[in-house]
This record gives sequence, structure tokens and C-alpha cells, in this order.
Amino acid sequence: MNARDVVKAAARAVAFVFVCPVLVSFAIRARLDSRDRALQSTSEWLALLPGVTGQYLRRAFYSRTLAHCDHTAVIETGTVFSRAGARIDERAYIGAGCRLGLVHVEHDALVASGVHIPSGANTHYVDDLTRPIREQGRGEQLVRIGAGSWIGEGAVVMADVARDAVVGAGAVVTRPIPAWAIAAGVPARVLRRRGERSAMVV
Repeated sequence: MNARDVVKAAARAVAFVFVCPVLVSFAIRARLDSRDRALQSTSEWLALLPGVTGQYLRRAFYSRTLAHCDHTAVIETGTVFSRAGARIDERAYIGAGCRLGLVHVEHDALVASGVHIPSGANTHYVDDLTRPIREQGRGEQLVRIGAGSWIGEGAVVMADVARDAVVGAGAVVTRPIPAWAIAAGVPARVLRRRGERSAMVV
């Protein structure tokens, strides 16, 4: 272990000490209400913390409250999680101002700023016309952002994006995107595969 690794390990330990009271508060609220609601309210507060300090504090919290959050992941300012079942793998990057539901961001994936990844395309059932939508239950599903993929700024992703794919800025993904594809538009469609010669810019 080199000096840089030692410093990072020490910083992670200090961050954990600072978030301990937040974790206690989270645990109490999760028992009184629900784990997801406790997560979201704390996430909104942690999202306000800027810089590298904020990154370390968010990691310290999420590594103990999400299904998984690797210590090498980066979660920028303004990003809010709403589902405790989310998973963030090693070296994943989540940009500023994202809203994330039930998502699995796999290793080395890049999620740009302002990206919304709700828990699938059917977060609420809507077909029973005799009841308000809020009483009809939820149809959430896990959305996977594949290893090495890149989600462009402001995209809305409601279906899986396979490994090493690219989703253009502002795209709305309603159907799965295959590996190595470059997709853009509303709704998103595959424009070409990575490595193919094309003058098109995404």
C-alpha cells in the first residue's frame, strides 16, 4: 500500500466517524417509516455537501445504507438516491444533480450531470380507473447501467443500458440499449455501434 492509498484509507475512516450520527438517525427513521424514505431525506441533505469532502461523506453513508456502494465510486454534489436497493460498483462515476431510483451502476460506468434514472418505466400502476394512481401500487424494476458505459448529460434512463454503450445527452431511454451501441434521441434509438466509421456526432 503506497502513501496515497494510506491517506485515502484514513480519509474514509474520518468520514465514517463524521457520518456515524447520520447513520444512527437513518436507522431510527428507517424503523419508524421505511428504509427508502429515510434514505431519500438523508440523501437530499448529503447532496448539498460540496467538493471532495462531500464525496467522502456520501460514500461513507451510502456504503452502509445502499445495497452496495464501492469505496472507489464517486458521487457528486446534488445527486439524490430514493431507493435503498441501488448498487454502485467500483470506479463508477455519478455526476452532479442526478436523481437515482432502483439502479445498478456497474463498474467503470460514467453517468453525467442531471441524469434521471427512475425505477424502470412503470413506477406506478395506472390501469384501475376506480382508484387514484397513488393507491394502485408500484411496478418498479431494477435498471442496469452496464460496465464501462457512458450516459450523457440530462438523459432519462428507464431501461437497461448494456456494457460499453453510449447514451447521448438529453436522450430518453425507453427500451434496452445493446452493448457497444451509441444511442440518442427521444425516444432513444441506436445510431451506430462504437468503432464503426461515421461522421455523426452524439
